[in-house]
Order: sequence, then structure tokens, then C-alpha cells
Amino acid sequence: MPDQIRVLIVDDIPETREHLSKLLGFEPDIEVVGTAPGGSEAIQQATALKPDVVLMDINMPGMDGIAATERLAADVPTAAVVMMSVQGEADYLRRSMLAGAREFLVKPFSADELTASIRQVWSREKDKLSRFAVQVAATSTQARTDRDPGVVVSLFSPKGGVGRTTIAVNLAVAAATLGKRVALVDAAFQFGDVGVLLNMNPRNKSIADLAAELDSGEPESLDTFMVNHSSGIRVLLAPPKPEQAELIGPASVRKVIERLRGDHDLVVVDCPATFNESTIAVLDESDLVLTLLTLEITSVKNMRLFLEVAEQLGYAKDKIRLLLNRADSTLGIRVADVEHSIGRKVDHTVVSDGRSVVYALNRGVPFFLSNREAQVSQDILRLAQAVVGSAPRTAETTGGAPAARAAKSAPAKKSIFAWRS
Repeated sequence: MPDQIRVLIVDDIPETREHLSKLLGFEPDIEVVGTAPGGSEAIQQATALKPDVVLMDINMPGMDGIAATERLAADVPTAAVVMMSVQGEADYLRRSMLAGAREFLVKPFSADELTASIRQVWSREKDKLSRFAVQVAATSTQARTDRDPGVVVSLFSPKGGVGRTTIAVNLAVAAATLGKRVALVDAAFQFGDVGVLLNMNPRNKSIADLAAELDSGEPESLDTFMVNHSSGIRVLLAPPKPEQAELIGPASVRKVIERLRGDHDLVVVDCPATFNESTIAVLDESDLVLTLLTLEITSVKNMRLFLEVAEQLGYAKDKIRLLLNRADSTLGIRVADVEHSIGRKVDHTVVSDGRSVVYALNRGVPFFLSNREAQVSQDILRLAQAVVGSAPRTAETTGGAPAARAAKSAPAKKSIFAWRS
């Protein structure tokens, strides 16, 4: 007998609950384990019943489907939510996926659409859990003391809108497929989007929640604050509210990165497109800085300025690598023109593929997973292979001990922020 898919139905209309229960009752591999008239009841029943799939209506009095899904993501993470709504607008879809839903059905839907969605979601979640269990078993046999320090790679761009977060997320996922233990940090503390691209929105799990422990000393473990993604990467999310960014200072950033370096082969950090003390702390701690630009005159101009700043900060030339995103765009600027303007060669390129990238983004699934054979995914894989082959930071390769490096870069940092006055 095949595995039973345990389903909980949540809808405020009794007739709808009864109708869905009857429809699913004809399916030999699906078992309706309970029904609930609202979000609060859904959380109680899901906690007790541990369903595989929750059919959740989005519009309900009291706690609606969005709020209930957010709670379930934190309290019952093994329950995959299929959101149901009479509204098919993109905003409803986006809010549902951001809350943690795995599928979205627009009412009315057929019995075939319903059962196909349930089976598809359940199959995906089952495969994810299996892959994650294998990866955990493989990595848990290696003690932390036996590990070499991991490589820290930050992605930075002096201009927004160049695809930095998309590249960071897919780079981390691609590196995990190479057998590496990968951590992904969203250092865009005010408006980070890593959680959106990975369909993650758990509460009380962000770098902001680490602040108190970091201020009082070293935290016992970062595991409490990190979220495991089905691809195998571990994610430290940005704060859910912009004002919480003020809780995170450069000292906290350095502590987090150093701890993650000790536990992972690769730490990928997504930086904001602004210079501040915390961003510079990330760049200081990084072994490589992948700096993104596109074939736009404003991007090229800002890149030229950033390279001047990097020189003032005392960064070695091979620490900065130029990554040209959407490299095949025909915007009237050639790659040779870009290289001539900024005075150095482009190190890595990634092609443009709006269809694959935007589709994956809106579903909260990295395009490297949803369309592995696409050229853009192959470019990301090559980038990951180049990055994980980089040597970890040592005193010899970075110009001495940490204290010596800090003393060397301190005057330059003061001059950068003096420009604001």
C-alpha cells in the first residue's frame, strides 16, 4: 500500500470543508486527518496531528490563511501548505509564498487539480527531507576540530538592481550540490530579500535575534538562529523589520562570520548596495569579494569608484573579482568597453535569462534547482566551482595577523566616512 498523504483542511465555510473531504475520500493514497474552521484551530490541529499537507483558505475571519501559514512554518515546518483563494492576483500569490505556502490554487478548481497539487507538493517535500537527512548524516561524522577554515565570499555591488541577491542565493545552492557545507547570510539588514527568494519567512530566526547574545559574549550556538533550506544550505536571514538593523553592529557581524567560517566550507554573504561600517566589516572578513556590474553606464561608473575605494581600504587586487551579470545583453556597451573603462578584466560572467530567473523568483525556488540545464544555471555552476576552489584566508595571503590588518585599514575607513561630512 502506498504511503498515505495526511491532509488537514482549513476553511471557514462548513460546506467547503465537507465538499473537499468527500473529494479526497475517493483517493486511496490521501487521508483527511482533520478539518478546521479558522487559522487558530488549524495551528492547534496541525501541532497535534502532524499532517503532511494543509489545504488553507486565504480569507478567513480572525487569523487568516497568511498569518496561519507563517505560524505553521515555525511551529510545524514539516506541514506543506497549499493555499486556496478565490482571488488569483499576483499580490495574493506573492504574499502566500512569502508566508511559506508551497502551492496556490484559485477557486473553483477541479478534483484533478486539487489532487495533483497535493501529490506534487508532498512529493517535493518528501524528496527535500530525504536529501537533507543524507547531507546531515554525511557532515555530522566530521568533527568541527578537524575542519579547515571555510572560505568567505561576499557579493557586493555599488549599484542596486544588478541581480546581486539572485546570484548569491543560486551560488550558495550550486556550491551545496558540489558536496560543500554552505551558509548563506543576508547582510542587507534593512531590506534583505534572501528569504523571499528561498520562500522562507520564519519568525524569531534572523541575525537581529542574535544581537543580545552577541553583545553579551559568544552565543552557545548559531543553529537556533539559522534556517535549513531543502537544498542543503543553512541560511541566516535579515531582520524582518528595517528598524532592527540598528541592533547589528560591525563587531557582531565579524563574530558571526568567524563562527560560520569554522562550521562551513563556504560562507556566502549578500551585502547591500551601500557603504556602512557593517558592510565594510563583511568585506574585511571576506576572502573573496564578488563585485557585480551590468552593461549599463551607471553600473560601470559606480564600479570604477568602488575599485578606488577598495584600493584605499588596502584590499589585495586578487581579493576583488568582477562578475558581469546579464553579460549577453545587447545594450550598446561591449565587454571590452567596460574593461577599458574600469582598467581591469572581468573575471566571471553570467548570461541573462529573464524567463527562468523571474519564474523561479516568483515561486521562491532558486533557478539553479528549477532549471538546472539552462545556460544561466551552468554559468552559476562554473562560478561555484571557481569559488570553492579558492584557498581559505591565512596570515601569509592576507598581509599578516588580524590585528595588523585592522591597523592597516583603519585610517582608510575613516577617510571613507569623512566624505559624508
